[in-house]
Amino acid sequence: MPSNDRDIRQRDLVPPDRLAQCHAVVIGVGAVGRQVALQLAAVGVPQMTLIDHDTVAVENLAPQGFWESDLGRTKVEAVAEIAKRQFTDIAITCVPERFRASAVRTWPADREIAIFCAVDSIDVRKLIWEAVRSRAGFFTDGRMLGEVIRVLASGAPAVDRLYEKTLFPGSEAMQGSCTSRSSIYTANITAGLMLSQFARHLRGMAVVPDQLLNLIAAEYTAADPAF
Repeated sequence: MPSNDRDIRQRDLVPPDRLAQCHAVVIGVGAVGRQVALQLAAVGVPQMTLIDHDTVAVENLAPQGFWESDLGRTKVEAVAEIAKRQFTDIAITCVPERFRASAVRTWPADREIAIFCAVDSIDVRKLIWEAVRSRAGFFTDGRMLGEVIRVLASGAPAVDRLYEKTLFPGSEAMQGSCTSRSSIYTANITAGLMLSQFARHLRGMAVVPDQLLNLIAAEYTAADPAF
């Protein structure tokens, strides 16, 4: 089948003209970020930057979905290789280091920047938010602890006043570290919720600023869409 028909069944959900204008930046490509990057490649985002300083270790195989052949490789390189196999036309920039505020200056000025934050530290989230909010057209943050998921999103980061309220430890609902218990299925759900907000943004719909899903209790709550 011609490559230009690869997205034929999703065009009503992910507008190809809007998607073609985007440059996705995935910060942290562990459990959640790896799934986000692969889903972005599958939907056909044309450009993507992957940022993560870590390498693949044996404990990453089950919960993060890396392959045994990835052991010892940088996570960004391992994820980029699979993403390119999913969508050969994608242009991927790998940054095998921690996020730096100066990185914003290297992102293309002629593209809408979509930020997918998948890190495990409130301090790092705050650094990222302050660095990217004036440049990004879309921002989402996926947080996961065990089987509890929180996904935050903004379709107008430059003027958003809701997300920053989650950046203080006293009010932070999802606390944990990258060594906390996790699973591939929870990571996939988190990534899917993040991509669904990206799709809403591309369709011109208001994003849902805050979603909380507790798989153990089978409970889901969501804030009203942010206009």
